[in-house]
Amino acid sequence: MPTSNSAKKRLRTSLKRRAMNRAGKSRLKTSEAHLDDAIKSGNRDGVTSALSRCFSDLDKAAKKGTIHPNKADRKKSRLAARVARLVK
Repeated sequence: MPTSNSAKKRLRTSLKRRAMNRAGKSRLKTSEAHLDDAIKSGNRDGVTSALSRCFSDLDKAAKKGTIHPNKADRKKSRLAARVARLVK
């Protein structure tokens, strides 16, 4: 257990940040799973809306610092390539 005031505050903030980061990563995984389901079903309208939602979640996670911005860009590029193969 922390004893100094600064260590106590650090514990509080790290617990809050951990909870927010976990929620953000969970949201990312959920939106990617919805995109996978839409791709497997072959519904083009569903795929485009799921891709847009996934892009939005990735950008939000990168903006908040949950994931690195380069990782968000890399994932967006790979997801867009998967969707492009489906559309062809």
